[in-house]
Amino acid sequence: MELIYLGIVAVGLYFLSDVLLRGVEALLGRRLEQRSIVFFGLILVLSLSVFALIRQFLGE
Repeated sequence: MELIYLGIVAVGLYFLSDVLLRGVEALLGRRLEQRSIVFFGLILVLSLSVFALIRQFLGE
């Protein structure tokens, strides 16, 4: 069951990172040159945050 939760969170983080990246690009009015690095940074920060919250919520 944990694997299913991990998959759901991963897919959600992927789409949230994509939305945030598109938002940043819209604010700047241009497409970023190092788009994949910015995407990686977004998904890394979000995943570390979400899994820390999950760990705190479950008490592990």
